[in-house]
Amino acid sequence: MGYFFRKVATMTAVVHSKSERIDVRASTPVKQLLQEAARVAHKNVSEFLLDAGIVAANQTLADRTRFELSAEQWLAFQSALDQPVGAKPRLKKLLAEPGLLG
Repeated sequence: MGYFFRKVATMTAVVHSKSERIDVRASTPVKQLLQEAARVAHKNVSEFLLDAGIVAANQTLADRTRFELSAEQWLAFQSALDQPVGAKPRLKKLLAEPGLLG
């Protein structure tokens, strides 16, 4: 048995070629906040937003597409999956009750 993971190509904060434009509209307070944050990071607003956006995009996608385990963790994961399903009375009760949306 081996590891299960889906390898995802990710972008780093280093962007070699800038050929596309992204326009963003913001309120005055948000713009001022971004300008101040960019200033203290020694970047212009575009660099600041692009770097922050790349980090956020990679994190968001990694949380949904990447699953990596060491060999030991993989064996423990498989073992947990192989365990017989036990009774879950609290879960049964929860699913029997109407939710917030009906």
